[in-house]
Amino acid sequence: MSTTDPVTELDRGFSQIDSPTPWSEAREVLDRAEIFWVSTVRPDGRPHVTPLIAVWKDSSLYFCTGADERKARNLAANPHCTLTTGRNTLGEGLDVVVEGDAVRVTDDATLQRVSAAYLAKYGADWHFEARDGAFHHPAGGAPALVFQVAPRRALGFAKGEGRFGQTRWRFA
Repeated sequence: MSTTDPVTELDRGFSQIDSPTPWSEAREVLDRAEIFWVSTVRPDGRPHVTPLIAVWKDSSLYFCTGADERKARNLAANPHCTLTTGRNTLGEGLDVVVEGDAVRVTDDATLQRVSAAYLAKYGADWHFEARDGAFHHPAGGAPALVFQVAPRRALGFAKGEGRFGQTRWRFA
């Protein structure tokens, strides 16, 4: 186990399988997924959930949003968040839930690597220039803030005939 591999546990109370889903399988889901749902907490304690795109890079999820958007304002007050992705079907796939704190990324070198990952994954419509601590779209508009979420805990929900299982990954 490398230093980035989490402690893996199968929740037998919710599983038909005998062994947990490997973290490598969850990482593949995170790497391939096109749509994620980010859950944040409003200042009054109510939840806020919205879809977005994200990239898995350097053992973290990265996403961007405008400074005036609800999720950015929520994260400024409370960095705890959850990102979810998976298949919207019951009979197959692996749904993955990642819990952690969203940390704003302002280092231009990191932003350039993340921008390259967006371009590789989502194509030219999602090309950003990384400068001045934010993403800038060549077509203009307000800069986008970039957030990094390193998993503290993740859950995997395997689905399919004879494959239902719940795996928990805990990170140092």
